[in-house]
Amino acid sequence: MSETKKTSILLVEDEENLHEALKLNLELEGYDVTSAFDGATAQKTIEKEYFDLIILDVMLPEIDGISVAENIRISNNEVPILILSAKNSSADRVLGLKKGADDYLTKPFNLEELLLRVHKLIDKNKKLQDKSTVGNSYTFGNNIIDFKAQEATTRSSGKIQLSKKETMLLKLLIENKNEVVPREKILQSVWGYNVYPTTRTIDNFILNFRKYFEEDSRNPKYFHSVRGVGYKYSE
Repeated sequence: MSETKKTSILLVEDEENLHEALKLNLELEGYDVTSAFDGATAQKTIEKEYFDLIILDVMLPEIDGISVAENIRISNNEVPILILSAKNSSADRVLGLKKGADDYLTKPFNLEELLLRVHKLIDKNKKLQDKSTVGNSYTFGNNIIDFKAQEATTRSSGKIQLSKKETMLLKLLIENKNEVVPREKILQSVWGYNVYPTTRTIDNFILNFRKYFEEDSRNPKYFHSVRGVGYKYSE
C-alpha cells in the first residue's frame, strides 16, 4: 500500500453551492473528496469504498443524515462522522451523537472551524488505528514469521514463502492481537482504499493461515473469523 495515498473524505450535502464550496476548500487542504447529494447514494458509496471521514448533512433527500449515521454504525463501520445541521437545539445534537456521529457542527458555521474539526477527527482516528508494530519477526506456538523476508517457518510445512498480502494481513492481525479487526480496516490496509474484494477473499487468506500455522485447522487457536464483524488473531 502506498504511503502517499491522500486522506479520503465523503462529502454528503444536497445544497449545491455549499457542497461545491466545501469540496473546493477540502481539496485545497489536500484531501481527496468524493461527493454524494442524497442519503441513498451515500450509503451505497460507503459500502463500496473506504473513507477516512464522512461529512454528513442531516436534511438529505431519500434517507436523512441521522439514519445514514445509524446505518453506518450498525454495519460495524467505525469511520469518523462529522454531522452538519441547521438544527442547533441540544436535543438534535444529542440525537446525532447518540446515533453515531463523532462531532456535530451547526449551520451557518465558520469554514476555518470546520477544517480544524475535520483535521482533528482524522488525526484522532489515525492515532487510534496505529498500533505498536511487531518488528521484523514474530514467534507464536512453533511458528516463526519473518515479515521482512516474507516467509514463515511452521511446525507442519517447514519454511514457506508468503505473498505480500499474506504478510501484510498477518502483521495487521498480530499487531491487533486479541482484538477483532473490522473487515473495512483490513480492506483499507491490505488492499488499498477503493479496491474492495469480497469477504470471501479474506476468508480464503484466513483458511490458508490455519493450514500453515494451526495444529488443527478445523479448531483454530490463533486465527478466527467473527461473523459479520471481522477477523481476529489471538493467543
